[in-house]
Amino acid sequence: MKEHRLINSWTLGALLVAAGSLSSLATAQDQTEPKRPDTPKCDQKDDYFGTTVADPYRWMEVEKTPEIQKWIEEENALTQSVLEKIPFREELRKEMTDCYDYAREGAPSKHGDRYFYSKNSGLQNQSTLYYRTSLDGEETLLLDPNTLSDDGTVALSDYAISKDGRYAAFATSTSGSDWRDIFIVDIEKNERLEDALQWAKFTNISWYGDGFFYSRYDAPKQGEELTAKNENQKIYYHRVGDPQDKDVLVFCDPEHPSRNCTAAVDDDEKWLFVYQNESTYGARVLFAELEGPDKIGDVSLKTFYPTFDSETGIVAVKDGVFYALTDYKASNRRLVKVDPAAPAPENWIDVLPESDALLETVYAVGDRLVAKRLRDASSECVFYSYDGDELGTLKLPGIGVAGIVGKKDNPEFFYTFTSYVYPTTIYRYDLTTNESSLWRAPKTNFNPEDYVTEREWYVSKDGTKAPIFITYKKGMKKDGSNSTLLYGYGGFNINMTPSFKPTRIPYLNRGGIYAVAILRGGGEYGEEWHKAGTKLQKQNVFDDFISAAEYLIKEGYASKETLAINGGSNGGLLVGAALTQRPDLFAAAVPQVGVLDMLRYHKFTIGWAWATDYGTSEESEEMFRYLLAYSPLHNVKKGVKYPATMVMTSDHDDRVVPAHSMKFGATLQELADPSSVIIVRIESKAGHGAGKPTSKIINEAADIFSFILYYTQK
Repeated sequence: MKEHRLINSWTLGALLVAAGSLSSLATAQDQTEPKRPDTPKCDQKDDYFGTTVADPYRWMEVEKTPEIQKWIEEENALTQSVLEKIPFREELRKEMTDCYDYAREGAPSKHGDRYFYSKNSGLQNQSTLYYRTSLDGEETLLLDPNTLSDDGTVALSDYAISKDGRYAAFATSTSGSDWRDIFIVDIEKNERLEDALQWAKFTNISWYGDGFFYSRYDAPKQGEELTAKNENQKIYYHRVGDPQDKDVLVFCDPEHPSRNCTAAVDDDEKWLFVYQNESTYGARVLFAELEGPDKIGDVSLKTFYPTFDSETGIVAVKDGVFYALTDYKASNRRLVKVDPAAPAPENWIDVLPESDALLETVYAVGDRLVAKRLRDASSECVFYSYDGDELGTLKLPGIGVAGIVGKKDNPEFFYTFTSYVYPTTIYRYDLTTNESSLWRAPKTNFNPEDYVTEREWYVSKDGTKAPIFITYKKGMKKDGSNSTLLYGYGGFNINMTPSFKPTRIPYLNRGGIYAVAILRGGGEYGEEWHKAGTKLQKQNVFDDFISAAEYLIKEGYASKETLAINGGSNGGLLVGAALTQRPDLFAAAVPQVGVLDMLRYHKFTIGWAWATDYGTSEESEEMFRYLLAYSPLHNVKKGVKYPATMVMTSDHDDRVVPAHSMKFGATLQELADPSSVIIVRIESKAGHGAGKPTSKIINEAADIFSFILYYTQK
């Protein structure tokens, strides 16, 4: 069975506007800076527990109005005029293009008699999908997403192959939106079928027989596709060849419209599991024994885990027994086996008890299990029997992250390894001989041995100790003169682990230092670590990040004049909070697609699902005042000299709607000391980040790193 992942609701909300009367406001200008847009304001005010809060840029919350389009055009013109003054910007873009231009593949996955894998020749906007009938056989092109649009903005967001390997179901997204269109290809005939499914979102595709389960919403109102609140998700079963209106409704919960639901089927197609969640953490789990595609409409679901107070998912079914990964009564997670006849938690039996390292996931491969633990944000992999007996260790090349692709009862699997300076490399493991061999290693035009990554430790404001990964080119001197980029996230139980991006290499080659701080709110040290950065403890995350920045300065990696910060989504909130709380500490800041209006984030698309991490401004006066105290939008101070800031968003972002970034950018431009460099970059035909074509990735990275380098030079 595939690794279980609950749908991560990092799709943030879009806004619906209550318009007030507009009045033009000219912002103060730095005489050397091109003219900022004359940004209209409205007289919108809201009452929260007797406190009046002005929202003068509320009008920016409405989709695609002429006023919004005009402001975006003027703001982008300003941004480009600032970026065009950076003398090395085009040279940096060329260097990034050269570093990106290398062939790479994904790990093969076997279905039926075929091995399926992705492939990119280097600069293709979207990776293509191939298959082979044997590992050394001739490859056949199955799908090239680059043919689905002229500019690479239609992306393959997911695909699933039927158990017998005959059919492939593809989910595509357009311009980065979270909405998915699903179509089917008959692999035997090399033919796209007429099946066309719409309005799928936050879904997987799980095959059963000659059809599959998927999740969708009712069609939104025209004009509100990117902003309307996502509610009443349903699970359907689609049979190959049927029109969508004949799909069988399998599960819905109309009494709880703000709950999401996804379906998964075990490898043997005997059991259906339904995961229902009402936020980004915690799942209610249901299950049913499958009796044939013709009886899908009569499925009777039973309760496996009844509430939303823990994260639980099935990783394998063997001999009629469920093997589940859970943090129920185990902050670092444990693996348990469950008799479906007595599934209540009090009957669970430990297979792998909780340990001192996070049990990140468990894979079922061949006749055994592979436990992937996360120790200080780096992977460790150990083999076990289904009884929990240790059977050896999967040795990895060093500090980094592993991923495994394999199936139960298949005597081989593939695993990947990557780190900050180690491009994703694929290995094949033969379970019959217990031998590992290199399968694919990318040939890059740079030498990973020229760079080094250190795992150091910093101490936060309250004494909490956490790791920080620091990457640079060998020979760097710690004299505080190096341009340094500090990245962070700190939320939603998401682990910040080593990853490789070729666009960082030119920055390192120019003497830059790339640092990633592990912060509370993530999941690197289990659920207690996550909770320590949520709701009324969210300030811990910002304190951690600020302490990591102070560590870099103290240890000579950077200085206040050379330190920049960057983060996206919840990390955009992090950067927004850090730059408004400590504007003196940083030379530059780049918040990307950030949650920046903490009083209204829950009003749009899937924003309601983040309440377990953030709380909402409506749930209590205490929570409102806590959010107001750190909400970046509401903590910009008049006359303060802020770091050079480039706020970034995209016009099709239906997770964190663009209004967050546009309102924040407009407020900074209005109130900041006139000498502060404040620009807003709004990408067209792009969303929250997933599926972005290579050309946009390179252009975006060139703008980010050239902006950071320019404003962090001593």
